Amino acid sequence: MEKQSAKPDFWLDQTKAQNTMRQLAEQKKVVQRWRELEKRVADIAELILLAEGDASLQAEIQSEMEEVASHLDELEFQMAFSSEYDNRNAILAIHAGAGGTESQDWAEMLMRMYLRWAERRGYQTEVLDISPGEEAGVKSVVMAISGDYASGYLKTEHGVHRLVRLSPFDADHARHTSFALIEVMPEAKADVDVKIETDDLKVETFRSSGPGGQHMQKTSSAVRLTHLPTGLVVTCQSERSQYRNKEIALRILQARLLELELAERAEEKARLKGKRIAAGWGNQIRSYVLHPYKMVKDHRTNYQTSDTDAVLNGELDGFITAYFRSGLGREE
Repeated sequence: MEKQSAKPDFWLDQTKAQNTMRQLAEQKKVVQRWRELEKRVADIAELILLAEGDASLQAEIQSEMEEVASHLDELEFQMAFSSEYDNRNAILAIHAGAGGTESQDWAEMLMRMYLRWAERRGYQTEVLDISPGEEAGVKSVVMAISGDYASGYLKTEHGVHRLVRLSPFDADHARHTSFALIEVMPEAKADVDVKIETDDLKVETFRSSGPGGQHMQKTSSAVRLTHLPTGLVVTCQSERSQYRNKEIALRILQARLLELELAERAEEKARLKGKRIAAGWGNQIRSYVLHPYKMVKDHRTNYQTSDTDAVLNGELDGFITAYFRSGLGREE
């Protein structure tokens, strides 16, 4: 790719050139990680020759070896990602299920959980659009989570999540079951993964119905985009600016169109192999039980933990690792 980029005619095709340069930057990052690890191992080997009889140096070597082993485990784990889109940023959408305030509160709890998970990994997060609940929680929220392999890690979360607890909104504190749907899409690269023709897009503006002050509710700043060939509809009303809302809606629409294409490919593969692909509001993938006992269980891998507080504070790596070790994360 470096040789290609040095050719005189490389930039004649701007789109192709930019795509190549993006790929080159991504590959350089991967190579750099392995080269740094290679150097650290070489340094350890040299230290070992000097460490005989030196207890403090031996302790330093042991600590460095453990750190290198941890990095190696992470890199080895990333090699399990098999999709070309696993190294992308992720668009994550949360939709509250039926059940009003209960489910909307559960959707907000999940939003907090994923924001905490992203924070733990050092990822950047941005709430692109949010629809608040009437009394509490959120009806839906769309977030961008940016960082290495964000899409690969988070695709393990796609599906229905079920909560069982004593309701804080019920005067009798009865036990309630709530559901929320998590959608995870790789962020699309405009004009590379998805090209949207102007004639294929219907743009409508309307007044925002959510909170945000008089300005947002008096001006038609909210935007609704309809992709005519597929019928996909995306709305955004979280920003004061109509231009910004349209920009965000287009970003979400591109991710949805890419996800639609990937789903069609998966369904075709499944049809050829005689498998059935479950989608949308199908069976739940994970249950979070807070009463009468505490347990979070993934129904695909049977991985479970009784530390519900830790999970709801973003400790999801055990579930993600179990998903990939089970072979579910690999594309055939």
